[in-house]
Amino acid sequence: MAAKQRTGSGSGERRIAILGGGNLGQALARGWIAANVVQPGNLRVVRRRPERLAELAELGIRTSADNLEATRSSDLLVIAVQPQQIESLLEEIRPAIEPARHHVVSVVSGVSLNVLRHWLGDIALVRAMPNTAVAIRESMTCLSATAARAETLGEARALFDALGRTLVIREEMMIPATALCACGVAFFLRSVRAASQGGIEIGFHPDEAMLLAAQTARGAASLLLREDSHPEAEIDRVTTPRGCTIAGLNEMEHQGFSSALIKGILLSADKAAGLYGASS
Repeated sequence: MAAKQRTGSGSGERRIAILGGGNLGQALARGWIAANVVQPGNLRVVRRRPERLAELAELGIRTSADNLEATRSSDLLVIAVQPQQIESLLEEIRPAIEPARHHVVSVVSGVSLNVLRHWLGDIALVRAMPNTAVAIRESMTCLSATAARAETLGEARALFDALGRTLVIREEMMIPATALCACGVAFFLRSVRAASQGGIEIGFHPDEAMLLAAQTARGAASLLLREDSHPEAEIDRVTTPRGCTIAGLNEMEHQGFSSALIKGILLSADKAAGLYGASS
């Protein structure tokens, strides 16, 4: 796993509109401001109820309920609505789209490049699947675009490199990426919660147990990313014959730990594939 350069793009003049100010849209806004990808005054976030974006407005970000105005005032559009809202949004902004000027990045699960092109025409399009860790610049983001749009893919990669790590994949792998990376945040958080509950059982106060579990999880992930190692190699460094670690691991496996996680990822992928009828 190659290390990523953790620097901002420095393109403070870029004008970005995030169409969809839910949890992910707001996290993207916070991450790009923190990374100095865009100046607050050049970033717009749109939501039907803009009063729910008050915290972003306090940062100097322009908030509104007007998708059309935001489209006309921006060069890069980030579509972050729910799959069931995508067609009405695309129909709404289509009159303001200028193919020679606008670039579009969609983070909407299950909506293919072909669907986006059907509504918006021959425009620079990229699909991205980040997760909510974009807010703290620790996301894992998968990207996909047509071969003819390599320059647009490069622009999108620079944007999301500022928010964590990126991987360019084939478009047909975007649904699996949703399950493993986007849904995966919740899976790993549930694992941390379970570990903290075990910590309480063995005598720690709840706040102590959560700190111990979360920092231990962070350290375990960092070992893999920084040392480019395999999980089992790092496990071997911790386990000893007849020791407490192997006893705990074996009990977890007897209770179906790995199997449950794998099955959960598979089920999430199946569910993600059905979020939009024309998913790819």
